[in-house]
Amino acid sequence: MDYGKHQTPQGYEPGEGILTTLIRIPVRIVVLVLVLPARMVWDALTALWHAADRVLLRPLGRALLWLLDTLVLTPLTWLFTWVVAPLGKAAAWLAVALLIWPWIGLWRYVIVPVARYGIAAPAVWLYAHVLTPLGHGLRWIGTALLLPALYGLGNGIGWLITMALIVPLQFLWRYVAVPVVRYGLVVPVAWLYANVLTPIGLGTAWVLGTLWQGTAWALAQLWRGIAATGRGLGLAVAWLVMTLLVAPLGWGYRRILTPLGREIAAAFEVAWRIAGYVSRAVGRALAWLAWNLIGAPVSWAYRTVCTPVGHFLRDAVWAPARRAAVEAGRAARAALTTARETVRQARRDAWRALVGAPAAERPGEPRGIPARTLGSTTTVPSAAQASESPLGGDPFAKQG
Repeated sequence: MDYGKHQTPQGYEPGEGILTTLIRIPVRIVVLVLVLPARMVWDALTALWHAADRVLLRPLGRALLWLLDTLVLTPLTWLFTWVVAPLGKAAAWLAVALLIWPWIGLWRYVIVPVARYGIAAPAVWLYAHVLTPLGHGLRWIGTALLLPALYGLGNGIGWLITMALIVPLQFLWRYVAVPVVRYGLVVPVAWLYANVLTPIGLGTAWVLGTLWQGTAWALAQLWRGIAATGRGLGLAVAWLVMTLLVAPLGWGYRRILTPLGREIAAAFEVAWRIAGYVSRAVGRALAWLAWNLIGAPVSWAYRTVCTPVGHFLRDAVWAPARRAAVEAGRAARAALTTARETVRQARRDAWRALVGAPAAERPGEPRGIPARTLGSTTTVPSAAQASESPLGGDPFAKQG
């Protein structure tokens, strides 16, 4: 059996030194000691948050939603449906009736007929029967009479202008202005540019170009020397920096910081996982202790003591007391009804004694039979009297 592959630590990479192997376990122990309280606090806060969300926040949210729906949304919906919408429709109808319909009627029955029959129709008739014949007549007059006269007059005026103005100007331009400008200005300026200014400019340009080439060559040689010196100095400084600074820093980063950072990260990961196991175990232990010390006795007391006592109180005390209270209430209501009827009868008797009996109740006159309620034999003093004759009502009613 091969044990070599099982003895290699997890996360081991080839090339790790003995220092990394030696500091792994102490670092993980220290990190576990530091991480365990944080993980337990985190798990406790998580459990508290879930419990508060389940017990407090969700019912509170449902209650707030119910209150919002009951106190705000439902009244607003009712108000919008039964008040705002009808008022809006009435306002829209009123606005249309007061603002739009009058303008439509004014446009349709006032402005359009006035514009059509008061302006457009007379204007069309005037254009067709007055202006068009008048325009045709004026056009014939201008074409037949005025145009030939104007044509002859224009030709004469044009000949006079040509002979008096244009011909002298052409002669002056052709035989005076053009020769003077050509032979007095253009030809001397062209000769001066070709035979004097051009040689002077070419010589000046050659001299300046030669000076610039020499200056550029001298500057280039100087720059090459400075660059060669600076390159050697830069190479020396770069070699010193790489040898004395970059190489030690790279070796320290690869050999010390990278393994140390990797081990610390792995230690935090392992410690967080182990702390989770420990925290869950502690939580289960605390839950077990709380149940066995508080929950189980309270549950046993509720089932064994409180429930029977509550049932006994409900059946032996509360139910008889409620029945007795209901009977007492009924008796009190009956006594109040009897007392009210007694007081009413006494008031009626006192009124008869002071004023006298009504005409229907005087001695020697027949009294009507008191009416009875449906399905009962007790009389109702305040009900209207009705005849108990089989025929019902007045026997002479049919004859009338």
